[in-house]
Amino acid sequence: MTLIKSISGIRGTIGGTSDDALTPTNIVKFTAAYGTWVKQQSKSNKIIIGRDARLSGEMVSNLVAGTLTGLGLDVIDLGLSTTPTVEMAVTEEKAGGGIIITASHNPKQWNALKLLNAAGEFISGKDGEEVLAIAEKDAIKFAEVDKLGKITRDDTYIQRHIDKILAIDLVDVKAIKGRKFKVLVDAVNSTGGIAVPQLLKALGVAEIIEYNCTPDGKFPHNPEPLPEHLTATSQEVKFQKADVGIVVDPDVDRLCFISEDGSFFGEEYTLVAVADYVLKHRKGNTVSNLSSTRALRDVTEKAGGEYHAAAVGEVNVVTKMKQVNAVIGGEGNGGVIFPELHYGRDALVGIALFLTHLAKEKKICSMLRENYPDYFIAKKKIELTPEVNMDELMKKMKDKYKKQPINTEDGVKIEFDKEWVHLRKSNTEPIIRIYSESTSEATATHLAEKIILDMKTIIKG
Repeated sequence: MTLIKSISGIRGTIGGTSDDALTPTNIVKFTAAYGTWVKQQSKSNKIIIGRDARLSGEMVSNLVAGTLTGLGLDVIDLGLSTTPTVEMAVTEEKAGGGIIITASHNPKQWNALKLLNAAGEFISGKDGEEVLAIAEKDAIKFAEVDKLGKITRDDTYIQRHIDKILAIDLVDVKAIKGRKFKVLVDAVNSTGGIAVPQLLKALGVAEIIEYNCTPDGKFPHNPEPLPEHLTATSQEVKFQKADVGIVVDPDVDRLCFISEDGSFFGEEYTLVAVADYVLKHRKGNTVSNLSSTRALRDVTEKAGGEYHAAAVGEVNVVTKMKQVNAVIGGEGNGGVIFPELHYGRDALVGIALFLTHLAKEKKICSMLRENYPDYFIAKKKIELTPEVNMDELMKKMKDKYKKQPINTEDGVKIEFDKEWVHLRKSNTEPIIRIYSESTSEATATHLAEKIILDMKTIIKG
């Protein structure tokens, strides 16, 4: 059993004891701490909640709603929803915050409380520390009986979300209708099975094949949208002769595409393709995290904009996007952030922009992928013994490669012309993660292994 208390929320496995799992006791404890923090921060008495379709979702949602009303807060419950939909509802309702009940791409035994501020964005590190401190003090004051909050259920927000996407001038329904697309959707039997087909119908997609779209939380495969988990989906796209396959994770903030021939467009290239389209119509800057592909930088500079790298994590990407006034940004895990709509990873707006791009380019999906440079990312890790000083090790790696361009905003990222390697300490285990990128898979792997050898040599003294 596992319980992870982080500044961005509470994540854990269902079942077990209170000290090592996401039990009802812990759900109430951390929800009460968050609700107390909202009451201290905001004049609004409203909190938005919504959940993905995982098996424990209804149980967790009931506990969250009851706890918040017990604090005297009013709850607007969106029921089965998506992470970006809840984010948008917070600002629409002028609420003090929101809780998304989802463990994102984690397997079915996991669930989590994702915590939002009044802007509908993930709470900052400082705010998260305050929430955890309130929970540890365990001095929550609940409301008296005449001042209990109330629960209002609202299932209109997915459609309202879609309506806002359709109102974006870069989304061209006429162009999409004209292509008569046949699209297969794999929503891993979660809330994307509700939202994505609804969006595709509104966009004028000619034929929609719903594959794993029953929102019952029975994940048919590992819910993280990676190629190794999507072999059957890829085969189905090819068998159905679909123009494109769309895959989302359980809470619909990550997005990947499968081309008509069953090949993977590449989750790193979701943001690249969407950014390419946006930059054709919006001159400006882009942002992704330090571990994302260089292809976004190439596309941005070709369009006359500036690319900026942020520390890993959505809250860090959003902060950087605001600082540099980025017109598009996100993360290489298939997370698209389009600030004209809202500052959050949103697979739905990513789908609308991508299909418009594909329609206007008058190409098949695999040909569109050929527009972009080929980069390959290798992901490795080195496990360390307790006596190794990780900070000192990272400093020595920085010194060793001091003649190369180095970014130390989040670990150490070293650039070698169009290749790079990024070293990051894990926050939860004694390991250093190594990400490297090159124009060939073999070279990316070799670069990562070279850096690992360097670190082992330093450790040996």
